Amino acid sequence: MAVKAREEESYPAKTKIHWEDPLAVAKFCWDLTTRLRKAGVKRDRAKVLLCIGTDRSTGDSLGPLIGSKIKSLIQDYLHVYGTLDEPVHASNLKEKLEQIYTHFKDPYIIAVDACLGSIESVGHISIGDGALHPGAGVNKDLPPVGDLHITGIVNVGGFMEYLVLQNTRLNIVMKMADLIAEGVSRTITETAYAGTHQ
Repeated sequence: MAVKAREEESYPAKTKIHWEDPLAVAKFCWDLTTRLRKAGVKRDRAKVLLCIGTDRSTGDSLGPLIGSKIKSLIQDYLHVYGTLDEPVHASNLKEKLEQIYTHFKDPYIIAVDACLGSIESVGHISIGDGALHPGAGVNKDLPPVGDLHITGIVNVGGFMEYLVLQNTRLNIVMKMADLIAEGVSRTITETAYAGTHQ
């Protein structure tokens, strides 16, 4: 038990996985499952997948794409907010958070969003403990959200972020969305139906 405790204490606060890594889905599933176990998330606690973004911008459509993919699954493990049909974005994020906290008692929120980064980081997916800060890259004043966060670095940041998001290639966004959705789907199977969280 002491060894396991030490392992969990030394577990990295954030993990980065490149979408072209042939083991990316397996690594993603293992990391997300480990973080949920480490956080002590039980089967009976409401779990929300909050996918932030808009389909009006290619780069910012990562979240709604993932939300739509998970929403189409037959599962009762995650409650999904933020899809292509009903996106969660800067204009309605606070309202959606109020809905979530009104509807669920003490929900565990997994927040998903696209972000911009250095040229070396493009194509990486980060999974990390704690909240993400949506809109920080484009100077939006939004509340931090999530107990755990997943971000996909879709393009290079630092200059004219709105334009960069608008002109991000759909190809990379779709591939990252597919990877994250598959990783989340496998995690649902591992945790909800394999008895990992009772």
